[in-house]
Amino acid sequence: MNDLEGEVYDLIRTIQDPEKPETLEELEVVYENGVRVDQFNKETHLVHIEFTPTVPHCSLATLIGLCMRVKLRENLSFKHKLDIMIKKGTHSSEDEVNKQINDKERIAAAMENPNLQQLVNNCIEERDY
Repeated sequence: MNDLEGEVYDLIRTIQDPEKPETLEELEVVYENGVRVDQFNKETHLVHIEFTPTVPHCSLATLIGLCMRVKLRENLSFKHKLDIMIKKGTHSSEDEVNKQINDKERIAAAMENPNLQQLVNNCIEERDY
């Protein structure tokens, strides 16, 4: 894992699961080999994150993707383009979820909802572990 991948992983591993008291790392939703950072162009990197929901029908997979997106947007030290995907074969609606968590218009609309915004902020808030 290179330094940029380590930076990404360190940010997403501490995100709190929306339903459980554990972090995404503790639940093995995110894992080091699920993070890849490649050069996109001269100034920008492509950050690819693969994650595995806790169950194949996880109704909060889109929310987990949204939490990762918001935390990285607010905290990454380098210019990036973000691609977040559910690990192939681990969710019953993976294509639809992948589409939702990578659609800029849907993300913007979701973050206009104050209740959803509060839920995301609670999940990404740094805690002492």
